[in-house]
Amino acid sequence: MTMAETYVRGVGNTRFGRLPGSTPLTLMAQAADAALAHAGLPRDQIDGVLCGYATTLPHLMLADRFCEFASLRPAYAHGMAGGGATGGLMAMLAHDLVRSGRCRNVLVVAGENRLSGQSRDQSVQTLAQVGEPEIEVPNGASVPAYYALLASRYLFETGLDADALSDFAVLMREHAAGHPDAHLREPLTLDAARQARPIASPLRLSDCCPISDGAVAIVVSPEPGPGRPVRIAGAGQAHRHQHLCAIDDVMTTGAADAAGRALAEAGCTVADIDTLAIYDSFTITLVMLLEEIGIAPRGQAVARLRAGDFRADGPLPLNTHGGLLAFGHSGVAGGLMHLAEAARQLAGTAGARQVPPHRRALFHADGGVLSSHVSLILEAS
Repeated sequence: MTMAETYVRGVGNTRFGRLPGSTPLTLMAQAADAALAHAGLPRDQIDGVLCGYATTLPHLMLADRFCEFASLRPAYAHGMAGGGATGGLMAMLAHDLVRSGRCRNVLVVAGENRLSGQSRDQSVQTLAQVGEPEIEVPNGASVPAYYALLASRYLFETGLDADALSDFAVLMREHAAGHPDAHLREPLTLDAARQARPIASPLRLSDCCPISDGAVAIVVSPEPGPGRPVRIAGAGQAHRHQHLCAIDDVMTTGAADAAGRALAEAGCTVADIDTLAIYDSFTITLVMLLEEIGIAPRGQAVARLRAGDFRADGPLPLNTHGGLLAFGHSGVAGGLMHLAEAARQLAGTAGARQVPPHRRALFHADGGVLSSHVSLILEAS
């Protein structure tokens, strides 16, 4: 059977930050409206809906609840949960649904009011459940603590110090300054990043993403949208573990496997990639993913950054919207925003943030503690 090509036809997002009075449903509806308008599609042309989970609205049938709220009546719909990788996992499924002919136009949507609709203690308690239930959670570990353990091991293995991570926080803030919807747009100096208060040693506040309200939606179709056509050329996943204590080697978590599968499907290599959209819940997340995927040799991601390679005007622009570290983290929507930004850059519709024309983008996201991995290759025609 011949598989149809799939394109990112429409993209939409809300502002990220504190949005009083918002709910997951209102945020997702706003992002969906923007994506549909961008795609030039009426509601009745959406025959598939994939909805990311929301910790502030843990509804057992969130996709149906959202469709009811947004006046959608798809032939195929369900909710998905894969931690921070959920946005990419939904996009990969949408790609497969359209390729196979099961659906024609799939709306992928996620959002929640994680900042204004949830207390700090609720957030800490909810997210900490990603830990191993008999050892890690009872001992009071939090998500920053899990990633701090990864950071400690990484720094030991590479001989770097914690100050090296701060460069990525500064770069993401620089990129977010150019996006009007970003949560953290104020400048961050390297000195300020390195002097930020400790959260979980060796991670400082500047190494951690903010908690945000916000939503993102994309439409995957067999026809392209405005601007240069942006095709989903390859996709891959990898799942080696759930809990930190089950990782055999923290330097090999499955990211390379997922990226390798996506690159093989797209018929290209890392050397052919010229735009990056890499998950960055913490600076250490970004550094470890860049190196495991093969964008930089082990211990050399910081060196590539300092050489200017990842700047918006560099040879390999990275997270030109500011990533989770600065654009903001609204649960599933935070990761999905990386894909939306990559699509806009390749289509030439990124406005003031537009980098020179590029051909291929690599999107990668992880969920849990570098647990679930998904990679997508976007290609501009």
